[in-house]
Amino acid sequence: MFHDRARIAAAAGRGGDGALSFRREKHVPRGGPDGGDGGRGGDVVLIADPDLRDLSAFRSNRRYVAGRGGGGRGSGKHGADGEGIELRVPVGTQVFDADENLIADLAHPGARATACRGGAGGRGNRRFASATRQTPRFAETGLPGEEAEFDLHLKLLADAALVGLPNAGKSSLLRRISNAKPKVADYPFTTLEPVLGTVDAPDGTQLVVADVPGLIEGAAEGAGLGHEFLAHLERARMLVHVIDASAGELDASYATIRGELASYGAGLDVLPEVVVLNKLDLLPEPPGFEAPHVLRVFALSCATGEGAEEFHRALFSLVPPLPEAAPAEPEMADFLVYRPKPKRSPFRILRTDRGYRVAGTAPSQAALEEALRAAGARSGDEVVVGEETLEYQ
Repeated sequence: MFHDRARIAAAAGRGGDGALSFRREKHVPRGGPDGGDGGRGGDVVLIADPDLRDLSAFRSNRRYVAGRGGGGRGSGKHGADGEGIELRVPVGTQVFDADENLIADLAHPGARATACRGGAGGRGNRRFASATRQTPRFAETGLPGEEAEFDLHLKLLADAALVGLPNAGKSSLLRRISNAKPKVADYPFTTLEPVLGTVDAPDGTQLVVADVPGLIEGAAEGAGLGHEFLAHLERARMLVHVIDASAGELDASYATIRGELASYGAGLDVLPEVVVLNKLDLLPEPPGFEAPHVLRVFALSCATGEGAEEFHRALFSLVPPLPEAAPAEPEMADFLVYRPKPKRSPFRILRTDRGYRVAGTAPSQAALEEALRAAGARSGDEVVVGEETLEYQ
């Protein structure tokens, strides 16, 4: 089954704790602090993979947690960075946060977007040494990583998309001109999910053609099977409007689909368009048809193949060329990120040789308990908040 929607929960790794350590060597009775920094927590990254076709991989597993950074050690040794997670998604996937804000649009193969960033590692006590504080007996704990839920929406990338009423013959046409083998039957709504096919030219040129479920009147408002797949037409460079010529009333059939495209919006009604009059074998002679903004009209029969080869050859010259991409600067990413950076926490948890100390503006009791629990505090540990010394329960 084709899945173009998914919701995932992602959590980046927590940073490792800084080390609280002092040099202990023979003939060095008063060695200075040598605690190393903790490693950075792992990130959760989304990568556009051209080999994937839908989001079905996220139906069974919806929560992803990156690795925690390693703790610092003595002799100034830093902890290892936490293991990150790379989630591969189809090209054309859009990422939205819980407030439905667009975070990233992975529209190109290999595009990357960091969904959650790992927490910074804590500084070891060596970093707090100074001329007036030569034996700091505390070190920072690592910061928690970002955690959030995301909605993934897939919009197929196709050179041309087949649209039309149910049972117009779109799937049959795709079978005729491409390597796709969609289900074909003589009843409406045979196609229940989008199908992609590759069309080959003698010179090796290729086009990707998408077949979406048939549209009915009211599809833009949610009627029929095609409503949820209208978004897949947005990135097509051209529409191929397939009409059942044997059913008569060509103008009415054409107007129905054009009305739904205009109602949906997103510029679907202004895309370049060709019309295919199908089922020519059921008529004594080809019907006449004209419509504004149509590049060309083809009369053919998917059942017998009459006229299909002509359409196949013409398709390569009718599809608009890809716009030339502006040369990107080396530092520029090939995706857009709108997520604001989180504010720095107003307090830090420092680990001491007796327990923990809160540096900065003390948070609420609930926030403090959660932060201490995440830092690994145990019952009986000493917690210093300002001038007050508490016992963690």
